[in-house]
Amino acid sequence: DFLPLKCDACGEVFCKDHIRYDDHKCSSAYKKNVQVPVCPLCNTPIPVQKGEIPDVVVGAHIDKDCKYNPAQQKQKIFTNKCLKPGCKRKEMMKVVCEQCGGNFCIKHRHPLDHDCKGSSQPTSKA
Repeated sequence: DFLPLKCDACGEVFCKDHIRYDDHKCSSAYKKNVQVPVCPLCNTPIPVQKGEIPDVVVGAHIDKDCKYNPAQQKQKIFTNKCLKPGCKRKEMMKVVCEQCGGNFCIKHRHPLDHDCKGSSQPTSKA
């Protein structure tokens, strides 16, 4: 039952039960790994040439080419402050009133909720 099969990574000969890289714990399997590693800091794919160890290449990228900016992680997301007097809420996205053009939080987005001074059209079509 032994059919000699040559491992295309390490060149050793194995039977059909042990030809897979994991089955014979192939030390050269990384040469055939075609996955592209991604930098854990900047999320950029790092090209790895054949024969290179991905961990070493990613480490070298982190040491010299990485564009990771720790300050970027601390940038504020909630920057759109509600214009209703006394309200201190902020939203991620602008919530603009169609009548007065003001920016409000979700709670005060409707014209009746922020004492809208916009156009004199009816505030509800209902």
